[in-house]
Amino acid sequence: MKHSQYPITQPIVTTTARNAAKPIDRLQTSHIGLHLLLLVAGAFVLLPFALMLLASLMPKADILRRTFDVGRLSLDNYAQVFRVAPFGRYYLNSIIVATGTTTLQILVASLAAFAFARLRFPGRDALFVLYLATLMIPFQVTMIPNFILVRLLGWFNTYQALILPSAFSVFSTFLLRQYFMGLPLDYDEAARMDGAPSWRIWAQVILPLSGPVLATLAIFNFQAAWNDFLWPLVITRTPEMRTIPIGLSAFQGQYSTEWHLLMAGSVVALLPVLVLYIIGQNWFVRGITLSGMGGR
Repeated sequence: MKHSQYPITQPIVTTTARNAAKPIDRLQTSHIGLHLLLLVAGAFVLLPFALMLLASLMPKADILRRTFDVGRLSLDNYAQVFRVAPFGRYYLNSIIVATGTTTLQILVASLAAFAFARLRFPGRDALFVLYLATLMIPFQVTMIPNFILVRLLGWFNTYQALILPSAFSVFSTFLLRQYFMGLPLDYDEAARMDGAPSWRIWAQVILPLSGPVLATLAIFNFQAAWNDFLWPLVITRTPEMRTIPIGLSAFQGQYSTEWHLLMAGSVVALLPVLVLYIIGQNWFVRGITLSGMGGR
């Protein structure tokens, strides 16, 4: 048997290759550590919601005794929530108010942002700065004037009083303006050359390109309107006009709290916001990323 005249050589691992592999290993280790840290942080964030869901299935006696029995878990608390209080009416009111407020806020804010970002008129930037300065005024300062105005208009204890005062949002206008300023002006100029007026540019050019930021604002505004407690408490009088946050307070008395009903009601109140976020989460992430684009 003859051997090959060329000897078989072993691969040579140079010192440079070894040194190059070390940063990669350190990078992988840091990624693993970062993911573990995020998992722990995520567990801490989800823990209160898990406890709320668990308490909503437990009898009140078990909650007070801090005991857990799988055999005593049931959905009776959810049915009792709708029997003890007109929770269905609260739910309907919250949906009407949150949907109406979100729709009007996005409509008004997009029109204002379009004017501040795409139109040219004297004093535009100064007016925007003045408008932005109203963010420093807390709601408690304007609540009494708004209440007096609503009473004078005869809107007390109505949907108009719950929706219209919240239809104007400085934050929404600011966020949309920053996004609109990142869009090229060539779109506007091309549309104007075709004879399109400003309102048509806003409706058919700018808004279709602003889906991510509009979805982000929709989630933010819907959640804020859904969780609002102080203004509905001040401006409504009858249970027929109450919203869910006020309805949940009915389970808290001066000397005791119906914890099982409060937790069940809280889970039910959480569902619309959770579903809305799940549906729009991709656009939500894109909107958060793109709304900070540099202006001109």
